[in-house]
Amino acid sequence: MPGQFLNVGDTRLFAEVRGPASLPPLIVLHGGPGLDHHEFADFLDPLTDTVRLVLLDLRAQGESDRDAPESSWTLAQMADDVQAAAQALGAPHYAVLGHSYGAFVALQQAVNAQETRQGMAGSVVCCGVPSSRFLDGVAAELERFEPPQLREQIRASWAGEADVATEADFARLMEEQMPWHFADPLDPRIADYTRRSAGRYAPDVLRRFASAGYGGIEVMDDLGKVERPMLVLAGRHDRTCPPEASEVTAAGVPGAQLHVFEDSGHMPFVEQPDEFLTVVRAFLRRVLPLSAHTEEA
Repeated sequence: MPGQFLNVGDTRLFAEVRGPASLPPLIVLHGGPGLDHHEFADFLDPLTDTVRLVLLDLRAQGESDRDAPESSWTLAQMADDVQAAAQALGAPHYAVLGHSYGAFVALQQAVNAQETRQGMAGSVVCCGVPSSRFLDGVAAELERFEPPQLREQIRASWAGEADVATEADFARLMEEQMPWHFADPLDPRIADYTRRSAGRYAPDVLRRFASAGYGGIEVMDDLGKVERPMLVLAGRHDRTCPPEASEVTAAGVPGAQLHVFEDSGHMPFVEQPDEFLTVVRAFLRRVLPLSAHTEEA
């Protein structure tokens, strides 16, 4: 797929671009921290009937330049990078979709001052939280997690994040942890998804965030500042970013739309792909004035 580097000031971000150049961009933000755009594999590709997918590698991650100083690896800076990337694309209108840590970035950007969001038509916040306090229940969820052998595997894998040194080590951690992110930890699709989503990992970024609270998301008091449409997505069985967090986000953002995937954990675009695409496509067609209003497949 074609890729390009977007200059965001002090560094360059890599973006894989899919879909017609005539359509407005949807800037897609991956999770992690430390993953890259391959997280989405080809699951979002059907949206190219409505948008041009711009699958962005966040600062110092994936194929983006790795020379960005560690002091700039912050949630605030990554949110600013989204607007800078949009400006580099030169499109008059764009939307943002963030998943997991990418949802933290998208939410932070959405609450930023109005002048920093020129051209943004709306945001899709998938499996995120508006405050780090919603992550406090993860330990209790782990104690309830079944089967027991996977519980211990995940516990040990999380402990290894603070010392991860190589991309191969990072890949192993992701494989060990993936059952946690699905509603059914024995879901037969996990192995295929892990294979399809393998990318270029950033162990140094994961190490830093693993010891720093994964970014310190805290926008509870600022949700009312959001002035653009927002679609908030949650998995009913998400053990990391519980649906209650998404309910709080949607209640706090004026006019936000909430959709809960009843049979999903943290990966609704994999677990319920058809429903995911239908809901996201409808939102994008409503908020992007230049989108192609073709018939639903």
